[in-house]
Amino acid sequence: MNNINKIKYLLFFVALAVNTAPALAQPAAKFPTKPVRIIVAFPPGSSTDIVARVVGERLTELWGQNVIIENRPGASGNIGTQVALRANPDGHTLFMNSSAIAVNVSLYAKPGYAMKDIVPILQGPTTPNLITVHPSLNVKTLQELIALAKSKPLSYGSSGTGTTPHLDMELLFKTLAKVDITHVPYSPAAAASAVVGNQVPVGSTSMPPAVPFVKSGRLRAIAVTTAKRSAVLPDVPTVAESGFPGFDDYTWFSVFAPVGVPAAVVNQVNRDFTAALQSPAAKERLAALSLEFAPNTPAEFATRLKTEVAKYAQIVKQSGARVD
Repeated sequence: MNNINKIKYLLFFVALAVNTAPALAQPAAKFPTKPVRIIVAFPPGSSTDIVARVVGERLTELWGQNVIIENRPGASGNIGTQVALRANPDGHTLFMNSSAIAVNVSLYAKPGYAMKDIVPILQGPTTPNLITVHPSLNVKTLQELIALAKSKPLSYGSSGTGTTPHLDMELLFKTLAKVDITHVPYSPAAAASAVVGNQVPVGSTSMPPAVPFVKSGRLRAIAVTTAKRSAVLPDVPTVAESGFPGFDDYTWFSVFAPVGVPAAVVNQVNRDFTAALQSPAAKERLAALSLEFAPNTPAEFATRLKTEVAKYAQIVKQSGARVD
């Protein structure tokens, strides 16, 4: 190659570097650029709503944008999910649901969405489910409750059809204990109150709505559904300790987005939600309600979500649970 050609090639690469450098140096698009809407698939006062509002306060400070909590309850979380999935997938509309989202795709013939339409961002706090009874009911253990259910018709109120408290009772009584018990679905926030008011004698809810009633003596806690006892109610035995070894289930509350949200936004939301959940004020408030959080990535949550969907599909099939 002669000197003239060498100079031409050198000038070409210099020009290429000059022209592409600004594009390569451009920073990632800022997020968020406007208020962020978090659609909560359950009503105010539910555990999902509590988590959303605790996190929303911190995110408003972190993002410098208003975080708007919008409750869209109905059909065990399906309505809120459907609404969120119609939003523009730019990250400015997120939604929070509970583990019911993993149940409903098997429990409902037409939940109104498919898991492929959803981007898992973060598995948020988890909490044991809690089996409670009205203090007038003469039972103090799970085995006594099962014996009573075998001797006479008994009903229980849950946090709603398709929630894990509902599925746990169906599995525990109908599949494992071989005893029928009538399910009465309530909203998550109303289920514990229904047992306090003796509208139903037995309740199955996540812990946050029930803990204040248990501590005040207006509910009697019979068992928690996780493998280990809750630090908030350490004297309450687990279902496994109560005659059903290996029983381990819980409710989780998580963040999702419609498919199409840029990966950079998904990762930022994951990081910022994690930071909000780990702030001292949030940790203290959530721990008091027996809510625990362990950081996870979108990929880890996606893998876990597939496992949860498969697990609850099997429980739905075994128990014969159905939409009332």
